[in-house]
Amino acid sequence: MSHLPYAFLKSGKFLGVTFAAGAILLSARADWPEFRGPTGDGYVTKDSKTIGLPLTWSETNNIKWKVDIHDHGFSTPVILGGQIWLTSATEEGNDFFVLCIDEKTGKVLLDQKLFHCEKPEPQGNAVNTYATPTCAIEPGRVYVHFGSYGTACLDTSTLKVIWQRQDLPCRHYRGPSSSLVLFEKMLILTMDGVDVQYLTALDKTTGKTIWKTDRSVAWNDRDTTDKMILDGDRRKAHSTPLITNVNGTPVLFSVGAKAAYAYDPRTGKEIWRVGFPGAWSAAPCPVYANGLVYISTGWGDTELLAIRTDGQGDVTTNHVAWKITKSVPRYASPILVDGLLYIVSDDGILSCLEPDSGKEIWHTGIGGNYAASPIYADGRIYFFNQQGKTTVIKPGRVFEALATNKLSSGLMASPAVDGKALFLRTKKTLIRIEAE
Repeated sequence: MSHLPYAFLKSGKFLGVTFAAGAILLSARADWPEFRGPTGDGYVTKDSKTIGLPLTWSETNNIKWKVDIHDHGFSTPVILGGQIWLTSATEEGNDFFVLCIDEKTGKVLLDQKLFHCEKPEPQGNAVNTYATPTCAIEPGRVYVHFGSYGTACLDTSTLKVIWQRQDLPCRHYRGPSSSLVLFEKMLILTMDGVDVQYLTALDKTTGKTIWKTDRSVAWNDRDTTDKMILDGDRRKAHSTPLITNVNGTPVLFSVGAKAAYAYDPRTGKEIWRVGFPGAWSAAPCPVYANGLVYISTGWGDTELLAIRTDGQGDVTTNHVAWKITKSVPRYASPILVDGLLYIVSDDGILSCLEPDSGKEIWHTGIGGNYAASPIYADGRIYFFNQQGKTTVIKPGRVFEALATNKLSSGLMASPAVDGKALFLRTKKTLIRIEAE
């Protein structure tokens, strides 16, 4: 599987790049351009070379640097050319910031307020922030997103704003969460709110809208006295799309409230839809392999669905290959490794499944609560919990834990990797972890 936007980064076409590392070094490094990394699925790299990612660490071991991050944010760091970019926002949602940090030293190179909102809508929950969407980065530019509160493009050399927009409507209610995705000349945004639900593609150069596609599911949710439904909670979603090749054609997979979709990322045209009327607030990112896309439906009727991807139109009744309801994650994304599917539930039940049937091979408790999505590197899968523990396992048909590591603060943000270094954003700090 290839994640199309990152193909440009690996092509050697580093036009206008002024990073000191140089194009030769950049092409050999595992930069982290988006939420789930270079291929959009948690893989650090697709080749079999050993990276040298640390297996063990603690507050006093293998910590290269730690820097405080002010205010609040759960966005994953993105990394390219020796720069780390991430976002933060005040707890009440009045001010929105972008930070650039020197990857080698941890020095803060930029800490800039991009947007202000006089009267932000209260989130009413403790599991989100006003700076949860992850940025996207490519040579020369970084794209920053706070949902309807603002989207901006900055020059990574001058650190200056190139364009910005604050006119994309969406009443997020529980806060924005969906991260940015790059594709060809476009920056793709997901806006699933209580009032409007749509995807839109902006021109990366100018910020102008190229296409906009409304969700097509029928809501049928106003004939009720249920306050949660009337408030709009059940129209919301938080998932980040996955763009990948399906039989040589780019397809965008996206999970909304009550339905999952496939779109043509060049035009925004809907290809197919699978409905699940009893679920909403989906957060995990889809994963894809061998003609099946795997999605978590979110809250309510929580299910993990395997959907055949060769359909057209409404394929709810004939393209769901299998579904399960046991220990399905509502936050952490699945990961596929060596022909097996791994999921970790919110309360720490790790399961290994047959991807073609959904049959459980094994499951075990690894402790804690999980929101961050796992990563794979050096023949290991890393799972990070909200209490500060990381469980590292060897993938396979028998559960084998290789290490457990503990930090004083846990993760809501998913991790990032570059070279041999692991970057963890805790609730108040960004940490570079690297073995000697």
